[in-house]
Amino acid sequence: MSDQYVLSIFRGGQDGGGEETYQVPAIPGMVVLDAVHYVQAHDAPDLAVRWNCKAAHCGSCSAEINGMPKLMCKSRMDEYAGQVVHIQPMRTFSIVKDLVTDVSWNYDVAKKITAFTPATATPFHMQQWDVDRVQEFHHCIECFLCQDVCHVLRDHDAKDRYFGPRFMVKMAEFEMHPVDEADRIPQLKNEAGIGMCNVTKCCTEVCPQHIHITDNAIIALKERVADRYYDPIRNFFRRFNKKEDSSATVPSKV
Repeated sequence: MSDQYVLSIFRGGQDGGGEETYQVPAIPGMVVLDAVHYVQAHDAPDLAVRWNCKAAHCGSCSAEINGMPKLMCKSRMDEYAGQVVHIQPMRTFSIVKDLVTDVSWNYDVAKKITAFTPATATPFHMQQWDVDRVQEFHHCIECFLCQDVCHVLRDHDAKDRYFGPRFMVKMAEFEMHPVDEADRIPQLKNEAGIGMCNVTKCCTEVCPQHIHITDNAIIALKERVADRYYDPIRNFFRRFNKKEDSSATVPSKV
């Protein structure tokens, strides 16, 4: 193994930029974030990079490493031995500076989602299988790698029509909770745009927390939307009940 790694890091801002090359000593156990910090300390003190915990829990150090959205703190440099390591900011979001992107749109989307609305006051009791089903979604660290890789947001910039996989997980977390009584199905169909997802599972592939975003969140929510709006039996009876509209309450949260 070479005693040095070669990094090609994007430098620039909203007005453009390009990659600059740096050499970093190969240290056993080094991760990409370590290498970037070495560049900051020795070659480019003005290099902008967002990070916090360096333990794959805060989701801050998201970037694209050799074209793949990853956490820099969880990507070992020895996996790229013999390669030039290209490090670029997340492409789906606008660049602030160097490797830092503006992810504020995600927080604006979060504000649109109805918060957890329990039907009963705490404490409440849950079956273990109910706990297991929603617990997975709590593991999200909001690194937004799933948002970055989602082709609806990345390639089509349809942020006005689709909330993205991160917020499908958030809505599934609430919708599948047995004591939550809010109805988010109309929002899923319309404003959140769940129909825009064509189930490529690319979001699941890049999730550092190994959440089954597509199978356990998005598909399950698609089924609920389909039951509400496209069930032929329900549509048949709806014709005879003019008072029932398309935003009727779901029968139960199962």
